[in-house]
Formats: sequence, structure tokens, C-alpha cells
Amino acid sequence: MNGVYVLIISVSKDVVIRVGAIGNKYFEKGMYAYVGSAQRGLENRVSRHLIQTKHSKFWHVDYLLNHDSVKVVDVLHKVADKSEECKIAEKLEEKSAAVRKFGSSDCTCTSHLFEIEDYEFLKTFMDLLLGG
Repeated sequence: MNGVYVLIISVSKDVVIRVGAIGNKYFEKGMYAYVGSAQRGLENRVSRHLIQTKHSKFWHVDYLLNHDSVKVVDVLHKVADKSEECKIAEKLEEKSAAVRKFGSSDCTCTSHLFEIEDYEFLKTFMDLLLGG
């Protein structure tokens, strides 16, 4: 299956994490939404993100998810082509704070990771946006 997905991520305490080539990033305790896509093997991509310890880090989100204080609490997804990934990121940026340059090195988006204040609002918003 191909599609786009949104990981709802909990960061349990303030942390600084080295994120590949973009360097150290500060993450405040709270909830985040990460937008990604997989044009083949959506289930495998999401499953990989759910593994806490990653021996190989390919994406910015791998560095974040590898930290002990970080966990995925929900996954939303939609069968769609890759162009939907940036559309969802742009909509999220209208409603939440972008973590600049995170997960968007292959596009012109500000970010694909967003700090969110209200999880219930985000879940409702994402269910509507993803057609769920």
C-alpha cells in the first residue's frame, strides 16, 4: 500500500537531540505531529518508525524517535500519492508551530514536524484532512 501518514509523537521531557546533518535540535516536552509518505510499503515504513532503537537512521524522524523520552502514541494514514504529504504539512503549519527544516530536505516545505498544543483538536483535524 502507498500513502501518507501522520505520526502523533509524545516527548515526555525537554530534550536536545542531534538530528543528522541539521545538527542539535531542542524539543520541548509536549505533543508533535510528523508528516511522511511511503510510495511502496506504507505498513513497513510505519512499523519501522514504531521500533524504539534504530541501528540505521535514514530520516530526521529516526533521530527523534530513537530517544528514550520520545514515543509514537498514534498513527493516522491515507492512501494517496506523495504530493499529499506536503499539502498536509502546509495545513498543519497553519494550525501549529513548525520545527524548521525537520523532515523537509527533499521539498520546499518549512517542516514536516509540528509542535501541537491540543491533541484532540489535531486528531479531529487530521481525521477530516485524511478523510477518516
